[in-house]
Amino acid sequence: MNFASDNAGGVHPRIMAALAAANAGHVPAYGTDRITAAAQDRLREAFDAPEAAVHFVPTGTAANALALSLMAPGWGKVFCHQDAHIQTSETGAPEFFTGGAKLVLVPGTGGKITPEALIEALEANGRDSVHAGRNVALSLTNATEWGTVYDPDEVAALAGIARDHGLAVHMDGARFSNALASLDVAPADLTWRVGVDVLSLGATKNGCMAVEAVVIFDPALSEELEFRRKRGGALVSKHRYLAAQMLAWLEGDLWLQMASHANAMAHELALGLARLPGVRIDQRVATNQIFATMPRALYQRGLAAGISCHLWPHTQSADGDADEPVSIRLVCGWDTGLDDVTAALAALA
Repeated sequence: MNFASDNAGGVHPRIMAALAAANAGHVPAYGTDRITAAAQDRLREAFDAPEAAVHFVPTGTAANALALSLMAPGWGKVFCHQDAHIQTSETGAPEFFTGGAKLVLVPGTGGKITPEALIEALEANGRDSVHAGRNVALSLTNATEWGTVYDPDEVAALAGIARDHGLAVHMDGARFSNALASLDVAPADLTWRVGVDVLSLGATKNGCMAVEAVVIFDPALSEELEFRRKRGGALVSKHRYLAAQMLAWLEGDLWLQMASHANAMAHELALGLARLPGVRIDQRVATNQIFATMPRALYQRGLAAGISCHLWPHTQSADGDADEPVSIRLVCGWDTGLDDVTAALAALA
């Protein structure tokens, strides 16, 4: 009963089969092969963006850091939510790859930036000078670190403010497929049509082994990304294995099917948890993540029964007064079964 992370799940059989098929024979290296070309074309088709530049990397941190390095020089300022992954979980990679750009943290409930909060942050950090640096980019996470989503109108509003202030817009889409499945909108309607310049598209959390895509809607930036990817050690020589994953992931909308299933399992789990005495669901469950508060004794019972999940935030302790509440995060994946959900709820009950 593993609800610790969607990184903990396996690889979808269709994607594993695609990797095995790609393993045959010898093909050109570094992304010059036909599988890479096919995956790039399929991604452009999915986003209705025939001119977009598509580059594959093995990790989400590489995708985010390289994407932001296209937008932000070392004297730039990148606005993001205070709980954004680029702030809390990437060990300074965005700052390193940009050559020192500063992350300006914007508060907001549920992991989301509001237009009002963004305007206030821009006004507080609005002085462009040789002393203060320059405001250059806005980074949005969709789905957010709290499992919430920005709908197209919300992205458009924030991107519009960014544009008015001369900022480019990046989207961290580590769980973009979960956001899409939740909103039931076209990929283009959540990205370039509403003002997103560069998307870090995550597939690893949703059934792949290790592949992310940097989708650049302005192809003029493509060559620079290629140099930065190579210099940053993120250009994989046997590139066909990245591309084969992405191609199978997109084929027949498998990516959206897996995300929809993960979201549905999270909804089922949240409904059951909400019926247990002393349990409170802290965020509306929009995607595949659940944030809940429960008595420590109930959390300990779950651990003893084999339920794997994380205290959220991590500063809490599993030990202590049994009646005191703890906050936890549970994440469902493409391979979470209804039997996993049922067994977890039975163990807690």
